[in-house]
Amino acid sequence: MTSVQTPDGLPAAKATTVADALGRPLHDLRISLLDQCNLRCPYCMPESEFHSDYEFLRKQQRLTYDEIIQVVRVATGLGVGKIRLTGGEPLLDKNIAELIGRLTDLPLVKDLAMTTNGMLLATAAPKLAKAGLHRVTVSLDSLDDGVFSHMSGGRGDVSKVLAGIRAAEDAGLDPIKINVVVQRGVNDHTIIDLLEYFRGTGHIVRLIEFMDVGNRNGWRMDQVMPSRKVLELVEQRWPLQAMDKNYTGEVARRYKYVDGEGEIGFISSVTEPFCGNCSRARLSADGMLYTCLFATHGTDLREPLRNGADDNELRDILSQIWLQRADRYSELRQPDLAEAHILRKVEMYRIGG
Repeated sequence: MTSVQTPDGLPAAKATTVADALGRPLHDLRISLLDQCNLRCPYCMPESEFHSDYEFLRKQQRLTYDEIIQVVRVATGLGVGKIRLTGGEPLLDKNIAELIGRLTDLPLVKDLAMTTNGMLLATAAPKLAKAGLHRVTVSLDSLDDGVFSHMSGGRGDVSKVLAGIRAAEDAGLDPIKINVVVQRGVNDHTIIDLLEYFRGTGHIVRLIEFMDVGNRNGWRMDQVMPSRKVLELVEQRWPLQAMDKNYTGEVARRYKYVDGEGEIGFISSVTEPFCGNCSRARLSADGMLYTCLFATHGTDLREPLRNGADDNELRDILSQIWLQRADRYSELRQPDLAEAHILRKVEMYRIGG
């Protein structure tokens, strides 16, 4: 195991897997770089609330790159090998390539990915790849201009997103995953056309059930298109064959087209919860660490970081957070009850998907 030095000259601890109260290891860390976005998707950041006068985090309220690097360095010593940069929209951070380069220099970071809405990806992709980014996931809910405009709050442009995907492919940021949030009566009728477009490209479309993340999307169970129904819809057009998981804790159920034209995935947090294998922690832009996508509260890491906590102190904090973790919101959710959406959960734009 590689031994690294901390900035204060102390030897960093070797990677040691830490498990939570339900025996789940800490393997993945998702980092929201900022809470701002250039889209206003109604299920995440509706324009009615996130208008021109809305006050997002100021620069001094967000973690610095040095602080992010310290958290990642310590987290990798506890077993994290996969890092994903999210937002808001991470490409609004104009210096993101610098952070990517610094993250790839950390010896225990094995996989570095980013999730983006793709609107700025066409120009950014080459420098992201050059800096060391491994993979990219692009959110694209429909290829239909009208549907996509509606689902992005009137700010999305399908042609720009597709140009970004092509640029990412040219830059070698493979395999590219396309995330599609499926809402009944909104974009479910455009799924087949989107799958047709990406069949044979090597890109992996992942069809995601509309989830009750945050408190602003007006979630109702009747808006959810269950994955089993989507699967039936797809199989009416193309025969599919189930595939094994790539790794323990993978959230998508994988299928391949029988005719060899690629792979698709289904993420079914509502109807088929997968809490039992969840190995993810999420770090918000202002330094709050959350242990569940549906968390109601987190732990402030910014304060100890700015009070001078060294790697050993931060390691103790992270270890205790994970050891006490017992989250399994999706397994306990009762979507048929009115109380299902009452909890004041953290907003998705603060911690990414």
